[in-house]
Amino acid sequence: MASCVLAHESKQVEAGLTREVSVEVQAVALGDLAAVLAVAVPGSALRATGFLAAKSLRSRTPVLHLNTIEFLEGN
Repeated sequence: MASCVLAHESKQVEAGLTREVSVEVQAVALGDLAAVLAVAVPGSALRATGFLAAKSLRSRTPVLHLNTIEFLEGN
C-alpha cells in the first residue's frame, strides 16, 4: 500500500462566473499501482481515477482509492 496527497487546481465556471478552485485529498494505492505511486516524483502532473471512501468507521474523512494513474507529458 502507498499513500499520498493529491492537489488539484483549476478554473471553473459556476453560475456564469469563473472561479479558481483548489483542493488536496488523501489518496491510497494498492498492489501493482502502489509500486507506481511509490516512484512518482512529488509535484508531477498526473491523471488519476478511483473512488472515494471513508478513511475508517470512526473517521468519515474522504480518501481517494486509486484505480489508475497516468503521468502526463512533460514530467
